[in-house]
Amino acid sequence: MDLGLRDRTYIVTGGSAGLGFATAKALAAEGARLVISSRNEESISRAAAELGENVVGIPVDNADPESAERLAATAIAKWGALHGALISVGGPRPGTALDSAEDDWRNAFDSVFLGGLRIARAVARAGSEGTSIAFVLSSSVKSPISGLAISNGLRPGLAMVAKTLADELGPNGTRVNGLMPGRIATDRLKELDGKSGDPEAARRAAEKTIPLRRYGDPDEFGRVAAFVLSPAASYLTGTIIPVDGGALRTI
Repeated sequence: MDLGLRDRTYIVTGGSAGLGFATAKALAAEGARLVISSRNEESISRAAAELGENVVGIPVDNADPESAERLAATAIAKWGALHGALISVGGPRPGTALDSAEDDWRNAFDSVFLGGLRIARAVARAGSEGTSIAFVLSSSVKSPISGLAISNGLRPGLAMVAKTLADELGPNGTRVNGLMPGRIATDRLKELDGKSGDPEAARRAAEKTIPLRRYGDPDEFGRVAAFVLSPAASYLTGTIIPVDGGALRTI
């Protein structure tokens, strides 16, 4: 299937590693032009170089109020158009609802929630016909994850923002969706498994709860995200899609 991504321009935040990089790789392989970002200048420059000549990397923090407009302006200045964005950010600090510090809640709200909303607004304003926006959420949208209280608190709200934006932007032809990764083998998941003291045992135990009996590969997520962002998914909006090997037991 031709996803229709060639010569279309997308922003990918959190694009230096993990799910963001996997999505950027899938989009670039289909001929898309990209502006990718992360907070670390060295890592985002390295990622952009690896992805090819049609990729520009810029160091920005999603929590910075100026980042959204800077990302959109970079895409327009470089390629004259903007067709969508994958909005991804590193997960909030682990912890319980009782013990997580208020500053950790505030920082996560600024980067995960407000930062994501700003980027979506900027892309909606600057986007060309057929703009597509996808938020990287978490399976915590549907079911809380032990030890990740801040994510459990913020992700469901952002999912509702995505659905609300789909309602508001749909009449203009702009699509907005969310993606709920489950246990995808990223550095973030390795870090979380490592907190158990025996990461291999933690992984084996978790895999028993997944119908496919394994963690997902980041590229498996990236291919789904690329489809959702592409013109091939032109009648898909307001949907929150699990990419979790069947782990969620909810409908």
